[in-house]
Amino acid sequence: MPFALYDASTNRPMERGRRDPSDGYRAMLIIENKTFDEIAIGQTAQLTRTLTDEDIVLFGVMSGDANPTHFRLDVTGTHRHQVVGHGMWGASLISALLGNDLPGAGTVYKSQALEFATPVALGDTLTVSIKVREKHSEDKTVVFDCRAVNQKCETVFSGTATVYAPAEKQRQERMALPEVKVSRGHHVFESLVERCSELQAISMAVCHPCDEVSLKGAVEAAERGLIDPVLVGPRQKIENVAKEFQLDISRYRIVDVEHSHDAAARSVALCRSGETAALMKGSLHTDEMMHEVAARDTGLRTSRRISHVFLMDVPSYPRLLMITDAAINIYPTLEDKADIVQNAIELAQVLGVKEPKVALLSAVETVYPKIASTIEAAALCKMADRGQIKGGILDGPLAFDNAISEEAAQIKKIVSPVAGKADILLVPDLEAGNMLAKQLAYLADADAAGIVLGARVPIVLTSRADSPKARLASCAVAVLFASRRAAGLQIAAE
Repeated sequence: MPFALYDASTNRPMERGRRDPSDGYRAMLIIENKTFDEIAIGQTAQLTRTLTDEDIVLFGVMSGDANPTHFRLDVTGTHRHQVVGHGMWGASLISALLGNDLPGAGTVYKSQALEFATPVALGDTLTVSIKVREKHSEDKTVVFDCRAVNQKCETVFSGTATVYAPAEKQRQERMALPEVKVSRGHHVFESLVERCSELQAISMAVCHPCDEVSLKGAVEAAERGLIDPVLVGPRQKIENVAKEFQLDISRYRIVDVEHSHDAAARSVALCRSGETAALMKGSLHTDEMMHEVAARDTGLRTSRRISHVFLMDVPSYPRLLMITDAAINIYPTLEDKADIVQNAIELAQVLGVKEPKVALLSAVETVYPKIASTIEAAALCKMADRGQIKGGILDGPLAFDNAISEEAAQIKKIVSPVAGKADILLVPDLEAGNMLAKQLAYLADADAAGIVLGARVPIVLTSRADSPKARLASCAVAVLFASRRAAGLQIAAE
């Protein structure tokens, strides 16, 4: 028996699997090692483990061994092949036996020699065993015979391990290792930037870039070939920031104005006249710039409601997730929401989603008259049925869990083409959307980029908290959208 199990209340040995009588469900697991003097020739221990995808990924991350033989794609990433597990993954199971079971706590490796007979394939089940072969009292070492066989009774590896056995008796609660969840890496934003590599850089008015974050973001986007920035703001301030943070802006046009309000007005005028094809916010407040954008006679308004879209790269979600509107419209009306949805659908199509799935969020997934967002969700679905909203598949009301989890939708018996597969989340109001986006960013390790649509040009709203990658992604989305518009292509899917 590889470890002893003790009753937490009586401190007496328990039968394996017996539950702690204190609550009927929990038992304190105590492991006890074997000292050099307690170890006898012929003693054994074994464990059985099946090689999974997560084992391979975690071992690759831990060891740094990225040999494509061990993963589902080959070197070119073009086709699947038989996955061969890391040889040392199996060998590491010997270490687990020695450290956990025999001799147990206090064991220190001296040497190990193994010969590998056959590879371990994904899904193989290994039974690894160790057996005491020799004891050497002069240095308190123990030699073990080691062997692993797979489910076909084939020997995978065999050899020996020599350890320094513990001299002192230890009995303690078995350590609970932290849970590790494997999620995909962030890659959505990199692919957006890569898609712009064959496009011509667009001219972008950068409004009041008078701090490191906003000026550096514009310079980095220019150096990546995404934009040709026109820096609009007090020349002296811009040049001082560039000098302080060693940013080369000698190649870029500067439009000198006195203060941030003038910068907003002039940046919008450049976009309105067609001199620049997009607009980026710098170190001024969003309201100050958007006031000029929304001005009836001199701004960038169209017949469409202006709205913001967060583009979220969430590692635990299998696709790009768009959240709207979480930055512009505080309490949008039903009519506003129709435009907000249409803006997001057209953006999704530009990004390659031919028929985006739109989840209309609320607190519940049934129409409930006392919750206005459920009524509006139902109305938006009917508007889509009648062609008033085009290009996407709408469903709602849906609670957040049903929108992004197929399992949650199945449990609640929701039959929907959108549930669990949403590309776009329409939130009830700005408060809900802003909290949702920030929760994903800070609790789910999501990267967030953002863009404003519905104006004459795409508008990049940056934040001081944005990562450089998110800033580049926001610029890339603006480039893709502006380039599609400039090419005269119809944005909505035909």
